[in-house]
Amino acid sequence: MNNRALAGAALAVVFTSAFASAPGASAEAGAAPRPITGEAVYFSYEQKFGVDRYVPGKGFVRIGEPSDNSQFAASPDGTKVAWVTQRGEVKVKKGAKVTTVAKNVPTGVPCLTPAWSPDSRQVAFVPAGKGDSVMVVNADGTGRHQAGKTPGVCHLAWSGDGRYLAGYTGTADAVYRLDLRTGRSAKAKGITAPTHVQSVSPGGRDVIVNVVPKGEPTGDGGWPSAFRPTIVDMVSGKQVAIPVKGRLLGALYLPDGRLVVRVAGATRNTLVVLDRTGKESQRLAEPAAARKKGLLQVVA
Repeated sequence: MNNRALAGAALAVVFTSAFASAPGASAEAGAAPRPITGEAVYFSYEQKFGVDRYVPGKGFVRIGEPSDNSQFAASPDGTKVAWVTQRGEVKVKKGAKVTTVAKNVPTGVPCLTPAWSPDSRQVAFVPAGKGDSVMVVNADGTGRHQAGKTPGVCHLAWSGDGRYLAGYTGTADAVYRLDLRTGRSAKAKGITAPTHVQSVSPGGRDVIVNVVPKGEPTGDGGWPSAFRPTIVDMVSGKQVAIPVKGRLLGALYLPDGRLVVRVAGATRNTLVVLDRTGKESQRLAEPAAARKKGLLQVVA
């Protein structure tokens, strides 16, 4: 992979699919989901690298110190960390227990991060020497199987309904969506310079990506501590406007279809929660100590 491989379009005026693609959005419109509490998982490259779970009223608890600080991921429930070791093993840590769930995995490629299923029970990863294959294994190391093949193996993200994985290509010029039901992948429309895939909507139609404006450096493919999020409908190629003001540092979907947008602040950042219609439902201040940390998960 070259530098480009380890790597904004203008905002669109469309505001539809990102908030309508959640399963049961219309049927459950009258049932308000449980408000988020501010519990979240963060990471920091500063000082000693680590992954920390923040619980309001209790503070930060370290849940993992991956031996490789480039290929890692936290589970949506905020209890587990998966990472690739320098020996090419996929490790999963929950509490004090560390389990080796896979071996013979590429190392030293920052964009090849593990991906957690929305129920926090499975991990997807890319094996060594098998081209564009994607494997899935249970968090206890059982049930390993091939999920399919896709050119989009970088920064894989799992949709909230469990059906799709999306990732960007090693040449940083496209995003592909892998259908876990059929094992087939398709190129997403409207994305030309992605360097990060953060999240996929529950219905698997919309993806949150970091796109690099023409002429700007693409980086090394490592997990960004902050990025300007762009939402793209992978079927139509249209961008979806994010109706939140301020300097945006990232965004992610909750498994139920809500969108959480991270907004920069002078002393602390803010999490803005949009419901499945795009209407703001919550606004929570992050702890000041998290202002420069990267956000991995918001626990719903």
